[in-house]
Amino acid sequence: MAGIRAPVWRMKHPAATRETLGFIPGFLSRDDPRPAAQQFNDAYIGGWLPSPKFAMLPDGGIKYPGDGPLLLLAETRLRDEVIRFYRGAWVSIHQPDGSFEIARMD
Repeated sequence: MAGIRAPVWRMKHPAATRETLGFIPGFLSRDDPRPAAQQFNDAYIGGWLPSPKFAMLPDGGIKYPGDGPLLLLAETRLRDEVIRFYRGAWVSIHQPDGSFEIARMD
């Protein structure tokens, strides 16, 4: 998509590469004034469908009850939101007030 100014992603794990993120970086544009969840919802065929019950770990990882932790692989900022990417195509959006949502985008 020519002309889209996507946020810059920073790899947070040695095994993470730009290819690890797949198409997800192209779903966000710094030129679009809408929040990340709305951009994801419109750009991703499955929409933005948050999954409840996830816990945020102190190291930035996430954990679902009964599953092992998922390590933080990459991170970006879209204005005042922080977007994080995890193994299994889980993505979190963090707000300045500390709240967050997590959805799978595979």
